[in-house]
Amino acid sequence: MSERERALLLALVALTFVTGLVDATSYIGLGHVFTANMTGNIVLLGFAVARTHGFSAAPLLASLGGFVLGAALAGRLVLAQLDRAEHRLRAAIALEVAFVAAAAGAAAGLHPGTADGRRYLVIALLGIAMGLRNAVVRGLQVPDMTTTVLTMTMTGLAVDSPLGGQPTRHPRRRIASVVAMGLGALVGALLVRHSLVLPLAVTAGLSLAILAGFHAYTGTG
Repeated sequence: MSERERALLLALVALTFVTGLVDATSYIGLGHVFTANMTGNIVLLGFAVARTHGFSAAPLLASLGGFVLGAALAGRLVLAQLDRAEHRLRAAIALEVAFVAAAAGAAAGLHPGTADGRRYLVIALLGIAMGLRNAVVRGLQVPDMTTTVLTMTMTGLAVDSPLGGQPTRHPRRRIASVVAMGLGALVGALLVRHSLVLPLAVTAGLSLAILAGFHAYTGTG
């Protein structure tokens, strides 16, 4: 594995940690809504339509709309303008930092679990950030490293194992992804107890650090 490939994998694992942090913050602090895991949002929307207590369609639609808009922006601003994988990922992370920082600013003065209408702006901004990143990572086509969902990663761990009777493939990156997202969710759950701004500020800072580290290894390309 080359240095560039290793840097890419490390960046994607770190971004998976950020996903756990973001989704913990939004689900716990913004009203039973994910801003990275759209599969979860579709299921929760079904709960909301069924009028299940504690679930509302409005924040879920704000997240879904923001995510779709972010993915569309990625197509226009990143995928259509840049032709190298490293450049695309750096641009996506930079935009993610900007939108998460904007979400942190919009969350100023809001408390976890708030019903304030400003939470929809925070949700939408986070959805845009995650949609942008997801669209670019999808284009990289790195096996088992989507950074936002783990369903296929967990399936691969089971199938490509002695238990599944298939040759073992990429166990380290798969395990790293699962652990990273779980740890991110743990950190997010702890931070959101104190405020909404704190975990979002940490998220923006981590994403900026990931961008700096990735640029250090790939910036000459």
